[in-house]
Amino acid sequence: MAESVFLAEGEGFVPTEQARGPWDPQALHGGAPAALMTAAFERMEPGAQLPIARLGFEFLRPIPFAPLALSTQIVRPGRRVQELAGELRSGEELICRASALRVQAVPGGLPAGAPEERMPGPDRGKAVRFALADPDGTSFAASAMEMRWLSDPSVLGPGRVWMRLRHPLVPGEPLTGLARLAASADFGNGISAALPFDRFLFINADLSIHLQRPPRGEWIGLDARTLLHADGTGLSESVLHDVHGAVGRAFQTLVVQTR
Repeated sequence: MAESVFLAEGEGFVPTEQARGPWDPQALHGGAPAALMTAAFERMEPGAQLPIARLGFEFLRPIPFAPLALSTQIVRPGRRVQELAGELRSGEELICRASALRVQAVPGGLPAGAPEERMPGPDRGKAVRFALADPDGTSFAASAMEMRWLSDPSVLGPGRVWMRLRHPLVPGEPLTGLARLAASADFGNGISAALPFDRFLFINADLSIHLQRPPRGEWIGLDARTLLHADGTGLSESVLHDVHGAVGRAFQTLVVQTR
């Protein structure tokens, strides 16, 4: 079994079976490339001292189980506000666009407002291997991610779960809290499934993350719900936590269809 989600190969990355997604065995889970691109954004200079306040990912097509090329650039430089952009390609094909907004930190000593309710900690959750097909197999959900459920994963509707990556994204590179959060935030539509997996597809076409503060520690908690409107659109919303409290929100636009 691979010990990382990706392997570095020259200037690109090769996914391992730890990156495999739930809908198609030849496609990756969106959380794997989201975390990879987030880590690349965090390393970009100048301006790495500015906290990332927003992350966005547009999944233009299924992310293939194939070598991937990642490129990033600063499209709006500045000392207080920076906009970053990234692209993920398979050969010449554009697979995913990403963006990040870095902003000057809020000065200390200001009123913080009423805190959101904290989730019970990971020690209160039940360990469950979560996967659509074989929960004992190797995939991003089943083996790369450890989950502690506060709700019942077999029940449709809103769900709450703690997650942490078991493996590094790339060998030899430590995981940051923000990369862990990006990897976990893409699970909102599965955690809060409103439709049965065996009869429907509800694949997210994007992922948008808005942050109140940087996450700390290994565990990321999702308090997720899915909203569907007939003849309208599907939306998953997750309040994101670390063990110290809420850190932000994630939103996913869903493509819903029968199998």
